[in-house]
Amino acid sequence: MGNDASKAVAEGVKEYIASRDRLIDLLGVEVLEVSPGYAKVALTVEDMHLNAADVCHGGVLFSLSDLAFALASNSYGSLALALEVSMSFLKAVSLGERILAEAKEGYLGKRTATYIMTVTNARGEMIALTKGTVYRFDKPFPPEG
Repeated sequence: MGNDASKAVAEGVKEYIASRDRLIDLLGVEVLEVSPGYAKVALTVEDMHLNAADVCHGGVLFSLSDLAFALASNSYGSLALALEVSMSFLKAVSLGERILAEAKEGYLGKRTATYIMTVTNARGEMIALTKGTVYRFDKPFPPEG
C-alpha cells in the first residue's frame, strides 16, 4: 500500500512540475519517468540549443540535469531546493542528438539528500556527470491549495 502511495505522490509531483516549470517548455524537455528518489528526462538537440561552436550549450546540459534533479528530489511530496550542484562535461553533443538525464538518489536524510545525475546520448555514452545536494523543507510539494 505504501509503495503505491509513494508512486502516486511521485506522479503528482511529475504532473505539477511538468505543467508549471517554464524551462521544460522553453527547452522542449520531455519528462519520461518519476518515482520516489528517481527521475528521467530527455530532449533532442535543436538549433536553439547550440552555442557559438555549434555544439550543445553547457547550460542546456546543466538545465536538463537540473530538471531531473528537481523531479527526483521533490518526488516524496516535500519541498526540496538545491544547496549545491557541480557538473563535469565529458563529451560534446551535436545538433539532432537525443540526450537523456537521469537522477538517482545517493543519500536521503531528514534535512538533506544527495543525487547523482548522468546525461547520456542515445548510444548510452556519458555526456556529463552531475552531483547535487538539496535541503528538504517541512513544506508539502506540490503546495496545498
